[in-house]
Amino acid sequence: MRVTVGVSGGIAAYKAAELVRELQRQALEVHVVMTEAACKFVQPLTFAALSGYKVITGLWDDSNSGPGSYDSSIEHIAEAQAAQALVVAPATADILARFAHGIADNFLTTMYLATKAPVLVAPAMNVNMWEHPATQANLQILRERGVRVIEPGVGDLACGMVGAGRMAEPAAIAEAVLTVLGPRHDLAGETVLVTAGGTREALDPVRFIGNRSSGKMGYAIAEAAQSRGAKVILISGPSALYPPSNVEVVKVTTAEQMRNAVLDRMSEATIVIKSAAVADYRPVVVSDQKLKRTGPMTIELAPTEDILAEVARRRHAGQLIIGFAAETENRVENGRAKLLRKGADAIVINDVSGDRTGIDSDLNAATFLTTSTAIEMPEMSKRKLADRILDETLILRRPKHLIVEVDSVSAQDEILQQSATPARRPIIVE
Repeated sequence: MRVTVGVSGGIAAYKAAELVRELQRQALEVHVVMTEAACKFVQPLTFAALSGYKVITGLWDDSNSGPGSYDSSIEHIAEAQAAQALVVAPATADILARFAHGIADNFLTTMYLATKAPVLVAPAMNVNMWEHPATQANLQILRERGVRVIEPGVGDLACGMVGAGRMAEPAAIAEAVLTVLGPRHDLAGETVLVTAGGTREALDPVRFIGNRSSGKMGYAIAEAAQSRGAKVILISGPSALYPPSNVEVVKVTTAEQMRNAVLDRMSEATIVIKSAAVADYRPVVVSDQKLKRTGPMTIELAPTEDILAEVARRRHAGQLIIGFAAETENRVENGRAKLLRKGADAIVINDVSGDRTGIDSDLNAATFLTTSTAIEMPEMSKRKLADRILDETLILRRPKHLIVEVDSVSAQDEILQQSATPARRPIIVE
C-alpha cells in the first residue's frame, strides 16, 4: 500500500524522517512531498535516501522529465491518485489554513485538493498559535470534511514555551495511518509455509525426547499471514492449539517427518518461516518394548537433520527463508552465527530466559536479524509480533541498499544524522 507523507515548514520536520521509517516498518510504500519552507529545515536528500523515491518539492519540478515520465504540471494529480493515504506531519498553522480554505499554491496543497484518499494531519506549532481561534476554526472545518486530526502533545516546545503544540510521536501517527488504511492484504499472491510446535523423538513406545514448545508463535504467524491475504501451509508438530481458519495444516511428530513435509511442500511457497522447535538430537536406538527401570541408563543420541540449512540450499529464485533461534545468552552473537551458518535471509531470535515471554507464553520479545540489521521487537503479544515479523519479511523484498550520490560532506552528514538508525542507513557514494 502506498502512503504519501507531506512535510510542511516547522521545526518538527526532522521527526518526519522517523515517521517514514515507522511506515516502512509496516511494509508500506512511502513517498514524500515537501513544501518550500520544509526544505529549510530538512534537505529533500534525507527523505530520498530513506524512502528510495524522488521527493517532490514544487509544482514546477523539472527533474521528472524523460521517456515514460509524465508532465510535472499534472504530477500532483498522479500522486493524488496513487496515494492510498495522505498524512501531513508536521502540519503547520499555515498549511492547515490553506487546506481549510482551498488555497492551492504549492504541490502539497494542490495534491490535498486533488486526492480522494483519506487525509490525516499532525499539527505542530507554538501553543498560542494552536489555541488561536483561527487555527481552531480551521481544524473544525477540516474535521467536518473528514480529515483526521492527530492531536498534538503537551510539553516543552521549541520556542521555549510549555503547552499544547508538540507534534504527536511518529509511532502514534503511523498507528493512526494503519487504522485509516484498514485491514492489510499485502500478502495477497504469496504462499507462506510456516512450521510450528516442537517435535518428539521416541525412546520406546511410550517415552520420547521433546521440548516445551507450544506452537503459539508459529500458529500466530500462520493466522497473521492468512489475514493479510496469503495462502498458508502450516506444518505443525504436536500441539494443543486449534489451527487458524482457512489454513492448510500438515501434522507431523518427529524431526524427520517435519523435514520430509517441508521439503515436499516448499516448492509451492514464496516465503518459508521456520518457527518450529525441531529436536537437535534423536536416540540412536529406539526400543520396541517399554524400557524398564533397572538403574542408571545411558542413551546415545545422534543429530537430526538441519532442516533450515537444507531449505536455504534448495530454495528457488525469489523465495525468502526466515529461521528462528531460541537463545538464553549472547542472543545477537549466537543468532548472527546461526544466520551465516544456515544461509537464511533472516533469523528471529527469541529470548527464552525470561519469565514473561518465550516458550508457552502468550507474550514474546525478539530480534529480527539479517546480515546487516538487528531490529529489536520489544515485549508484545505473539499475534502482534507475528505481524511485525511479516512486516520485516516484506521489507526484505526491497533493494537491500539505496545508493545515493552526494557532492558534499554536509550532504553526507545530513543523511547520517537525520536518517534512521545505523541499521537502516543507506550506502553513500562520494
